[in-house]
Amino acid sequence: MNTFAALNPQTRRSLRVLFVAGLLFWSSLASLLPTLPPYIKSIGAADDLLGVVMGSFAVGLLIVRPVLGRMADTRGRKGVLLIGISVAAIAPVCHLLTQSIPVLILVRMFHGVSIAAFTTAYSSLVVDLSPPQKRGELIGYMSLVNPIGMAIGPAIGGFLEAWQGFAPVFFLASGLGAVSFLCAYQVKPPALHPQPEAEQSRENVFWRLLLSDRIRIPTITMLLVGIVFGAIATFVPLYIAEANVNLNAGLFYTAAAITSFGTRFVAGKASDRHGRGRFITIGLLCYGLSMLVLWQARTAEWFLVAGLLEGIGGGTYLPIMIALVADRCQPHERGRIFGLFIGGFDLGIAIAGPLLGSVAKSLGYRGLYGVSACVAFAALLVFVTLSSKSISESVKFALGHSKDPYAIPRDSMVSQ
Repeated sequence: MNTFAALNPQTRRSLRVLFVAGLLFWSSLASLLPTLPPYIKSIGAADDLLGVVMGSFAVGLLIVRPVLGRMADTRGRKGVLLIGISVAAIAPVCHLLTQSIPVLILVRMFHGVSIAAFTTAYSSLVVDLSPPQKRGELIGYMSLVNPIGMAIGPAIGGFLEAWQGFAPVFFLASGLGAVSFLCAYQVKPPALHPQPEAEQSRENVFWRLLLSDRIRIPTITMLLVGIVFGAIATFVPLYIAEANVNLNAGLFYTAAAITSFGTRFVAGKASDRHGRGRFITIGLLCYGLSMLVLWQARTAEWFLVAGLLEGIGGGTYLPIMIALVADRCQPHERGRIFGLFIGGFDLGIAIAGPLLGSVAKSLGYRGLYGVSACVAFAALLVFVTLSSKSISESVKFALGHSKDPYAIPRDSMVSQ
């Protein structure tokens, strides 16, 4: 809290209302996690088609994220943030207006715009408002909106569905989005940093950024983690039901949120002192262990253990990776770079739906999580061996024994 006390009053107030807006936003989205898979199945979707419907959410993300990233850099983060929250308020009730699978796919794509806009703008705003020397700590604190929302939303959504059915859950999600909008409207963002004219004239900036050493490996690991996350978000409720385990699926996500909360509270500050690499490695390792536990889970206790491990993985990996990428970019390009590298996560989710839906059809849900474990450990291998300028340097960085060679020195960075 001393870090917040050292900020000027306007920045503190903006971070506070931004935090509340983020908490309500993620609660809105998370309230649908235990509800959407059974709702989609109830209108006639098989597992492979269920994967397509759920994955179409990420297709919407992928289509609009590059545009929204540029908009965040050129027109301001706040406007993009409000676009995302508006969609989060409108889309949930749209699910109730149709029982046509093709139309539902379009609704899911529209809903995907919400995360594309929100995550790009929220992450950029937090970094804009954070002193560079406290960046990891503040990102860690501000990213707590995700695990807290993921704890509140699924539990409320799961119990509300069991009590009143599907419709009230969708109305709840829309209501949370509407209140989030009112909070976000009060944020006072800092002034934009203009893009240098030399960069404005370059062509194929998207591909230049994607293929650059500083962004390529973070984007690849985000893609692989996105596949794992897609398996968790889409198939865990159905897996629990198929295994005849007496467990509210929402509690799996709540367990993950509890440990994600704890790790985010300390990992960001620790990464400012000890480097980002070792914490990203720990996060990826926990993702892999979580998938292994799910692969073998047969009781409620083991499902909850898997959720706890997944929470440690997400709570460590995601905010520290955002801090790592923030270290590697200038203020005028944050929107585009965040849109690009978080887009890897979106692509992973988009792939996860149809790909893992087919795996589930062939191998069952248990086999699906065995495959997901392989994907998670592949992400770990990529990061440990390719995150720096050579394999040996990558291993040192991933274990916390060397600095990030791609980080922009703070004294050369454009003033915050």
